[in-house]
Amino acid sequence: MGRGELLDSAGRLVERGWATEEARRYRRSAIKAAPLRIKEWDYYCILTGDYGLALTIADNDYVAFLGATWLDFRARTFTSEDVLIPLPMGKLRLPESADSGDSACAHQGLSISYTHVPGGRRLRVSAPGFDKGRGLEADILLAQPPMDRMTIATPFAAPGAFYYNQKINCMRADGAATIGGERFAFSPETAFGVLDWGRGVWTYDNTWYWGSASGIADGRVFGFNIGYGFGDTSAASENMLFVDGKAHKLDQVTFHLPDGAPDSAPWRFSSNDKRFELSFEPILDRAAKFDLGLILSDQHQVFGRFSGEVVLDDGAKLAVKDLLGFAEKVHNRW
Repeated sequence: MGRGELLDSAGRLVERGWATEEARRYRRSAIKAAPLRIKEWDYYCILTGDYGLALTIADNDYVAFLGATWLDFRARTFTSEDVLIPLPMGKLRLPESADSGDSACAHQGLSISYTHVPGGRRLRVSAPGFDKGRGLEADILLAQPPMDRMTIATPFAAPGAFYYNQKINCMRADGAATIGGERFAFSPETAFGVLDWGRGVWTYDNTWYWGSASGIADGRVFGFNIGYGFGDTSAASENMLFVDGKAHKLDQVTFHLPDGAPDSAPWRFSSNDKRFELSFEPILDRAAKFDLGLILSDQHQVFGRFSGEVVLDDGAKLAVKDLLGFAEKVHNRW
């Protein structure tokens, strides 16, 4: 995918495809779509050992969403505080670039901010009422040295509908969260964060699959992004490995889910090029369902550990064992 504007004068993708940097420039003002169709979000997930933190700021035109989730892998539980803001219609002013501009929003006692700092990003959250008044405070730095990322521009079948997405894996985390007076450290030796930066015009009814992990495999900094259901990916998939900051492109990856509940049995992942063959042992299902008939969100983000083998672009094999990450299935009518 080349450089330049993302959309043409008619609001259509100039080019579909993938890159390892922010190649195309997104401008909300260039979108030619009916009201309530624009979806924008910044989602971060930081995981280490026995716990993790997930943060969301999203502007979906008809509703904005702020979310903070604490993940306890030893107890196999999660605690969330979510806030909805009606009809933001772009008022959150989420950045038009993943590499510049800050995001911040506060509403009903929940405050989340993402700021760019030299060498990385700073995430802060304050939620005094979190978990029935125990409270959550966190301040975490994510290091971002020069490194490849997954960038994809994907059309939908509907005219003017598209998804422009960047996933930045393997950012080492340094900081802490405090819940109910107890401090939980994030050390850069073992803690890693991922950013899901999404902008686009979505169709009404869709189901997607997404998987991500970052950490250490065979003594190397390793991560991956896999997924499908985000529009027409015939031109390019979003499947990519990251090893020591360099991307290795995969073709098609298939999610093999268990027949029962999403966390009831191991998942399996395979690829048509035999370069991504992993199993996934679930720890907990961060399930959330919001159903108002015409508006539905049914989410199963399952956290667990990946094991198996991947093959890099040069044919080298990399063993993966108990790598902490997540895989999800999400159905939206929005």
